[in-house]
Amino acid sequence: MYIIIWEFQVETEQLIDFETAYASNGTWEELFKKSPAYLGTELLRDENDPNRYLAIDRWVSKGDYEAFRSQWKDEYEALDRECEGMTERESLLGIWEPIRS
Repeated sequence: MYIIIWEFQVETEQLIDFETAYASNGTWEELFKKSPAYLGTELLRDENDPNRYLAIDRWVSKGDYEAFRSQWKDEYEALDRECEGMTERESLLGIWEPIRS
């Protein structure tokens, strides 16, 4: 599994639009579902800071994610531009893989 974790600080007036775009049934997921290798997104809100979110995207593999990004590059970039004004800050926290014993 290939996991990408993002952190967002969202503009107060954009909270509803942000959740609509980034939640597990949101606009980003609609795009991601074009790939059979997409496993889902989880959106978490900070209990102490209601403007801070984590988005956890899961993919079968790095190669599958990269293939998706290549195939759907224009749509990804357009949606990214559309969502840009919703946040004060967006940070990639990292790329993660589960530890297998």
